Amino acid sequence: MISTRASAFIIKDNKLLFAKNKDSPYYLVGGGIERGETSKEALQREIFEETGLSLEVDKLAIIQERFGIIDNQKFHEIRFFYSVKNDAPINIAEGTFTDQGTDETLHWLPIDKLHDFNIVPKFLQSMKFDNMETIKHVVAREY
Repeated sequence: MISTRASAFIIKDNKLLFAKNKDSPYYLVGGGIERGETSKEALQREIFEETGLSLEVDKLAIIQERFGIIDNQKFHEIRFFYSVKNDAPINIAEGTFTDQGTDETLHWLPIDKLHDFNIVPKFLQSMKFDNMETIKHVVAREY
């Protein structure tokens, strides 16, 4: 199985916005790319669906290839990580519900303390967010 997804680096006051389901680690705002969408278009749609905000997707920062196993089946996920412009105020309160209702909430995690949280993907725990000028390629083999 191959899937394509897009995720957003939404940063405010040195904190990064994550979503969380009660039974999962923290993960970035974003989601699947639908047929006919570019990764940037998909992310624009996902940001609006999950936060209610029309934020401008900016630069592609990371392409990740993730290999793993779910339900005894191997998968290959390709994920595009984009920075988001912070020109407009981002007023999202801690614990705000997403479009998933009470099953998913939004959380601001301090960038310098990401290693203290159970987040996916794990490489974000040691990432430097102050220099995203060049596109990075990250490969994660989880099996």
